[in-house]
Amino acid sequence: AYFVYMELIKEGIDSKLIVEEDYDVSLAERCRRVNAHKDAVLISIHLNAAGNGQWMLARGWEAWTTPGKTKSDKLATLLYEQAERHLLGMKIRKDLSDGDPDKESNFYILKNTNCPAVLTENLFQDNKEDVAFLESQEGINAIVNLHVEAIKKYLYEG
Repeated sequence: AYFVYMELIKEGIDSKLIVEEDYDVSLAERCRRVNAHKDAVLISIHLNAAGNGQWMLARGWEAWTTPGKTKSDKLATLLYEQAERHLLGMKIRKDLSDGDPDKESNFYILKNTNCPAVLTENLFQDNKEDVAFLESQEGINAIVNLHVEAIKKYLYEG
């Protein structure tokens, strides 16, 4: 998230980290911070996990929005387009049942913010191959670039 933030600043895009602390900040506080900004767009950046402390086989990238058709769907679709471009050969996990690729859930951070909001799961922290990629400069660049390019397209291409 910090590298995405820094790249957006370099591009001249007003950007904020909603958690700058070195400790966990409650979801309610995170939502309050986002909602304090007019015309905000939120991307909550995460790593996925499939197990409970052991190496697992699940792999891939995915994005989540709230259920139904919302402004978040457009941002999520742009993120998917960039993920397919930057994560060549990686599994891109989709749910096309409603006509767009994002998965849907009422995650607190998505449901309680007043702006387009997408939660990305950027590969699996309990898969050896995904972790090796995420720790590489290639992997870091891919994750950062897919987020930055999708945000730019969303902001500038409408």
